[in-house]
Amino acid sequence: MKAAILREVKQPLQIEQAEISKPGPREVLIRTVAVGVCHSDVHMADGAWPMRLPTIPGHEAAGIVEQVGADVTYVKPGDHVITCPSVFCGHCEHCLTGHMSLCTSKETQRGRDEEPRLTLDGRYMTQFGGLSAFAEKMLVHEHALVKIREDMPLDRAALIGCGVMTGAGAAINTAKVEPGSTVAVIGCGGIGLSAINGAAIAGAGRIIAIDMLGAKLNLARQFGATDVIDASQGNVVEQVRELTGGGVHYSFEAIGLKQTAEDAFKMVGTGGVATVIGMIPMGTMVAVHGAELLQEKRLQGSLMGSNRFRVDMPRLVDFYLDGRLHLDEMISDHIRLEDINQAFDNLREGGVARQIIMMDS
Repeated sequence: MKAAILREVKQPLQIEQAEISKPGPREVLIRTVAVGVCHSDVHMADGAWPMRLPTIPGHEAAGIVEQVGADVTYVKPGDHVITCPSVFCGHCEHCLTGHMSLCTSKETQRGRDEEPRLTLDGRYMTQFGGLSAFAEKMLVHEHALVKIREDMPLDRAALIGCGVMTGAGAAINTAKVEPGSTVAVIGCGGIGLSAINGAAIAGAGRIIAIDMLGAKLNLARQFGATDVIDASQGNVVEQVRELTGGGVHYSFEAIGLKQTAEDAFKMVGTGGVATVIGMIPMGTMVAVHGAELLQEKRLQGSLMGSNRFRVDMPRLVDFYLDGRLHLDEMISDHIRLEDINQAFDNLREGGVARQIIMMDS
């Protein structure tokens, strides 16, 4: 199958032929239709999050089931599905207490004594996020996907597989934004826009979008922002505290930087909650003023929107088809797999929200 392969960090991905195995027990073979290009893929390619190479990146995808292995009853060939990198086992402590996105069980992967799912030139290749979606096909555990209604466009559905679930889920599931509350979101890329949209769906009364690009701030208004702040014009913490009379109830950091994570904590008021969504590079320490902890302020992280994705993603599909979840406006461009390196450069420059690879192009 054709795939975009990363052989070395900080080097362009290569369009090559990789080999994919047949579905084993509890595995599903999917024909990839659409894949979003996410900043997490770029972080990994740039070496911020080390992993064994070579690999096929990509983790925000939707497609159609081609084959199923033994013991699979949830889906059948022809079903439309969204994949999700937070693969769950279903019976560990995290899964049984409703925190499936935190599952770290290895049983959803093939063992070392088994044939690998992916090979390159006959040798083992790492499967990124349990998916490796920048390829014509994906072979995944059945708990890495969710079945969706067939009237949902698959290019829009792909966005829900990571960025939208991560951003909207951080607002709805992780922080549990309350109706009428005040919210600030730092960074208006795909995840930040989704956090804004999720806060609006949750009923936030005031949503402040923060970014350095005017085009993204204009887009943020379409997703539910009531106020915008140009981060290049003065101290954003002071501006937020002035707008709200002391700080917001909830803040969200959607970039992945030390400074913005610390700003997110500073801009919440007494009893407020700051949630870091962005992938802060490994080894980076985030500092807070200890005295502010006595105000019962909290700094917390969010992994994939604290999702229960087989429950949450079909609801997000319904929200889109009902006009409450904004996906059309998020798509900057539809591209070919061969355009992947340019897409990565576009993300590094920061001028796009989401680019969608259409595998049939």
